Amino acid sequence: MPTPPVDPKLDQLIDAALPHVAFDGWSQATFDAAVAEVGMDPAHARTLCPRGAVDLAVGYHRRGDMAMIAALGAADMRNMRFRDKVAHAIRLRLQVIDDKEAVRRGTVLFSLPHMAPDGAKLVWGTADAIWDALGDPSRDVNWYTKRMTLSGVYSATVLFWLGDDSVGGQATDAFIDRRIDNVMQFEKVKAQVRDNPLTKPFATLAARLTAPIKAPPKMPDVDLPGMWRDPS
Repeated sequence: MPTPPVDPKLDQLIDAALPHVAFDGWSQATFDAAVAEVGMDPAHARTLCPRGAVDLAVGYHRRGDMAMIAALGAADMRNMRFRDKVAHAIRLRLQVIDDKEAVRRGTVLFSLPHMAPDGAKLVWGTADAIWDALGDPSRDVNWYTKRMTLSGVYSATVLFWLGDDSVGGQATDAFIDRRIDNVMQFEKVKAQVRDNPLTKPFATLAARLTAPIKAPPKMPDVDLPGMWRDPS
């Protein structure tokens, strides 16, 4: 699904919350402090963030996605191989992060069992934003597998990056390259499965799965995981 824009008022709350996140995490104390510093009516703040600091953390992540999309739009990638474009997008996503501790605290928050679905949705959204920004044309099962593999790459990269103390993040750069190589290998395996007579029936069935419907601007997206293409 496309990354929704961040409400300007929510942006103010996020900015006010960040200095507190390092000490209190994405917690109620952080939310209350941000609301007080912005001078916002607590009732209005709750309309923006029904779950308090959790929604601030979600907004912070989505704001990073929007910044990455803007950076990708301004980047000159005409002479890059496609695998290098994907790697560059991941690097840009890390570069737009202005508070590493906020990401660390967010990783802890979204690793909690009851928050794991939200965390998975955010990571999927980042992968989706990358593929969309790079002009991915797939609308079949490849739409899902590309985002699934890239979600795994991005998740692993963030965890590695959080512990990386190498000069200029060189270790993270090398890690990204290795993970992208894994993605390319997976794409080759998919092609082998599609062309193998023993697995071709499964590949044919999977090919009937289509990507979710994305609505025009100002219209809600259809909240379905996908749909089946009529084989006739």
